[in-house]
Amino acid sequence: MSLTKFESMLKTNKIYFFDLDEFEEIIIHYLDEGKHALAKKALKLGLEQHPESIDLKFFQVELYLFDNEVDKAFFILTKIEESDPENYEVFTQRAIIYSKSGNHEEAIINLKKALTFTNYKTLVWSLMGMEYLYLNDFENALKNFVNCIDVDFEDYAALYNIIYCFDMEKEHTKAITYLNNYLNKNPYCEVAWHQLGRQFFILDDFEQALIAFDYAVLIDEHFIGGYLEKAKTLEALGKYQEAIDNYLVTLNLDDPTAFAFVRVGECYEKLHKYDAAISYYKKAVHEDPLLDRGWFLLANIYYDDKNYNKAAYYTAEALKIDEDNAVFWRRYAEIKMKLNFYEEAVTGFEKCLMLGDNAIEIYIALVDVLSFLGEFNDAITVLIDAQKTYKNFAEIEYRLAGLFFTLNKKKYGFNHLIIGLNLDYEYHTILKEIFPTVLDDKKVQKLIIDFKKTLE
Repeated sequence: MSLTKFESMLKTNKIYFFDLDEFEEIIIHYLDEGKHALAKKALKLGLEQHPESIDLKFFQVELYLFDNEVDKAFFILTKIEESDPENYEVFTQRAIIYSKSGNHEEAIINLKKALTFTNYKTLVWSLMGMEYLYLNDFENALKNFVNCIDVDFEDYAALYNIIYCFDMEKEHTKAITYLNNYLNKNPYCEVAWHQLGRQFFILDDFEQALIAFDYAVLIDEHFIGGYLEKAKTLEALGKYQEAIDNYLVTLNLDDPTAFAFVRVGECYEKLHKYDAAISYYKKAVHEDPLLDRGWFLLANIYYDDKNYNKAAYYTAEALKIDEDNAVFWRRYAEIKMKLNFYEEAVTGFEKCLMLGDNAIEIYIALVDVLSFLGEFNDAITVLIDAQKTYKNFAEIEYRLAGLFFTLNKKKYGFNHLIIGLNLDYEYHTILKEIFPTVLDDKKVQKLIIDFKKTLE
């Protein structure tokens, strides 16, 4: 009724009187609708008719902040404080402004002042807890959120934040103690049972985690998060079929998710039911075509089945989504090796190194492919680069020896061969696999035989 009256007034340019509650109702309506221009008109008229209204002035602060006019908002808050110095909202509003500007210490100072002027302390504690979180002061954040719970046991936002503080401090045992005490007073809280299960899971106490998740879903049989965590725990216990059953519950309770499809597929793969695994991986990528993990799992299962063409296709799909994933590039290179596409394998291994996967296996695989392709100098460059990380590795020394002998740089070849023999005599057989002609050299043969005698 008041809204209709106000909009009629705007159309006729007549001035009607509204009581304070009506103005507040009108302004809140326009703010909720995102009609800030109309909210400002209502506020302007409201302040003309009720110039001493503190509630309207707080709306004025809100609108100034919406327009990013922080100085004007601070000015109004100062005016409110002059007329009502014990109004806690002045200090909470200032704290919010300071927080948004990143000045969390000043926000806390104002919130502490607000606490002295209100009996409704949970809001202030909650705000203060968040400010301490921004400062990574988890101890003080925890104290404030605990205060919130002490007043309202069903303040689940505070409960989550309490456990977050314990998590960040890696105080999982303390978290378990707190949750058990909480559950002694509020035993039918599925959120607390769920969080208790998470803590046990982090500590690898899967049996206790499973008990906690069982309680969570018994209390709320539609608790999707509880079923998901229960399924993950059953996986950790090797109970893959039971894990599948719980993942499927989540698919029945809500819209299907690619995450659940993937987890079901992984469980089937561990049960060696590969057709079922492939089916669920395909459901996952159908549900979310940008789920690179789904494509990659398909690639892996076909790779293990020696179906390298399909493995290559699915790896390519994963790389389309995340071309900076070294794990994908490693699989790409391995597949190309199996398909005898050696130049592409080189590209894959080089990408791995570029992306930070500098495992010795990558260097060795790249060198062996380059050697096969006759790119001997490039292979030497890769090995010298590898030596920066892997010093005194027989795998590197024998390959350097073979490459230098191949390039007829025998002095270098003998130097590296001697180093290799000292590091691992038995590994010299790698020369026969990669550089068989090197062993035709009588001097090389003699060196190897003489060295063996020194070991006897």
